[in-house]
Amino acid sequence: MLPYAALWCKSNASFLRGASHPEELVDKAAALGLAALALTDVDGVHGIVRAHVRARELGLPLLAGSEVTLEDGTNLVLLAASRDGYRNLCRLVTTGRLRCAKGDSWVAWQEVCAHAGGLVALWGGERSLLASRIEPDLVARNLKEAFGDRLYAMVARHRRAAEMPLEARLRERAARHGLVTVAAREVLYHCRSRRRLHDVLTCIREGVTLAGAGRRTRPNAEHALESPWAMASLFADDTASLERTREVAARCRFSLGELRYRYPTGDLPDGTSEAAWLRRLVFEGAARRYGGAVPDDVRIQLDRELDLVQELDYGGYFLTMHAIVEFCRERGILCQGRGSAANSAVCYCLGITAIDPVRSGLLFERFLSRERAEPPDIDLDIMHSRREEVIQHVYATWGRERAAMVANVVRYRPRSAVRDVGKALGIPSTALDRAARLLPSHGEVAPSALAAAGIDPSGSAGAHLLALSNEVLGFPRHLSIHPGGFLLGHEPVHDLVPVENASMEGRTVVQWDKDDLDALGLFKVDLLALGALTMVDLALRQLKACRGIALSMSTIPAEDDATWAMLSRADTVGVFQVESRAQMAMLPRLKPRTFHDLVVQVSIVRPGPITGGMVHPYLRRRAGLEPVEYPHELLRPVLEKTLGIPLFQEQVMRVAMVAADYTPGEADQLRRDMAAWRRSGRMGNHRERLVSRMVAKGID
Repeated sequence: MLPYAALWCKSNASFLRGASHPEELVDKAAALGLAALALTDVDGVHGIVRAHVRARELGLPLLAGSEVTLEDGTNLVLLAASRDGYRNLCRLVTTGRLRCAKGDSWVAWQEVCAHAGGLVALWGGERSLLASRIEPDLVARNLKEAFGDRLYAMVARHRRAAEMPLEARLRERAARHGLVTVAAREVLYHCRSRRRLHDVLTCIREGVTLAGAGRRTRPNAEHALESPWAMASLFADDTASLERTREVAARCRFSLGELRYRYPTGDLPDGTSEAAWLRRLVFEGAARRYGGAVPDDVRIQLDRELDLVQELDYGGYFLTMHAIVEFCRERGILCQGRGSAANSAVCYCLGITAIDPVRSGLLFERFLSRERAEPPDIDLDIMHSRREEVIQHVYATWGRERAAMVANVVRYRPRSAVRDVGKALGIPSTALDRAARLLPSHGEVAPSALAAAGIDPSGSAGAHLLALSNEVLGFPRHLSIHPGGFLLGHEPVHDLVPVENASMEGRTVVQWDKDDLDALGLFKVDLLALGALTMVDLALRQLKACRGIALSMSTIPAEDDATWAMLSRADTVGVFQVESRAQMAMLPRLKPRTFHDLVVQVSIVRPGPITGGMVHPYLRRRAGLEPVEYPHELLRPVLEKTLGIPLFQEQVMRVAMVAADYTPGEADQLRRDMAAWRRSGRMGNHRERLVSRMVAKGID
């Protein structure tokens, strides 16, 4: 049996219109031996990256497309045949999204024709103009002129009697306008067992119950991916249309892997290269940081970092972050880089971070490495009260075409799942609210929580609620906005991914989240709001106004006895990083007296050190109750500051480098694999290498 290509598939990334994850559709298509799969989410490409990553792993041809909504309420399926076609698709969807409120979209027929280059159009289905009661002659002529032989009449079958007159009408019009037919079915889930869930999602979207849904839900389960045998049976009278699906797939050669992203360079002095300008700014900053002459070890580290930045072509990103920090400094807006960026001497000298990584012995590869070969990620905290000024500055500097905020896909968790699914099932909201209050924010929906709320989990309604709520966990619920992530592009952002309106006025957002950007190697600029910086700014201003003392973040005295005394007695309500109950319980036990102690304090109250049994040995050694010992003398320099107990990710990396001869980049991969060991299973790749090399060095 010859395989066919599934050309009209919607995932759950279509927000309550599809009942399978993109990866599930790809997995099922590969298992069925299909020739290709097209992901055509509604008015966007929200799920295409996840599908692309999975299809690449399985070797399944994936077609990028979208089902677009027209001005008359009908639809049209568009597939990208080339990079130009994908660009036109993104621009078209952006046009439709930006003219509408958040969540809606429509495009005009003439706009479709204007963006036809490089696209294949599939015109059909019960909601298409070609099969409607309205005569589409003018539209058909315009589409035919724009698309030529890339316009197909799509014959969609779902074993419903009502489709027969629609198909007859579609075939007559296709013949009249010289359109060839192609077989399809509207795929809404990867397997038939998801039909019930799709009905519930439809009810949630429409705001009705299952009992009152009427014709809003589909009348049968014929919207699953089918085997080649089943589709051959369905189109036994029209094998040519089914075979033509492979023809369409063969024409669509575009892959997301073809996207070539360039970070915007920004303004450079005439005749100066990006690398030269960055080097000049870095060493000017180094002279300020170190009071004139730059120490040799710092110069060596800066040269090493700058060489790698130039090799990986990341210079524009650092120049952008420097420009944003300079804007904040000029406007008196307190900001501070955090996270792994603090490991970079370049970031320190550009004023992005405030801790000297050379003097602190931090590993640059924790931030950026050749082996990882992925964009650096700099989080810039900005005082909460003035972050919007910075966001609007980015829009004004780079322009709306080249700057848009990153999406945050809000997904179903136990509480929202129970509430939404329960409403669709007709369960009283009072009982659902009680159940939701008893549920955790993450994890599974427990039968005990339903029972405690008066919903019998073994009864018909309760059993359906339990099963469907767990099934919908992790499904996209709606598109929100990242707290401060920007996607900036050398070319218009809408050539890479469609842009749409956010609910907040003056904000536009791309259709991909941070994980999608990471998967494609796209840069994200994070501008995050931090209330603590607003409070620090207020305190510094009041100190100067009331006492005439001028301090900055970098000149606050580090050795202030009164401050350490307050910390040691856990007088830290409202103090950023040490205000939680767990931190306040640890402070009197650890009694920090130096900045390094404070770093340990913040780090030790975390799941890793706690579950790894590192907390009590460290505290006993600190109190002199047990001797400080090292697994091997080789590791003394790595573990000395933490009394022989590994507490930091940088220490994990240095242990691998010293004891097992890992390169810095390989050590960073070890760190990443450790962090994701539950879901990735990649830690096993390191076992033999670590053990054999440590044994060779005399480590038991």
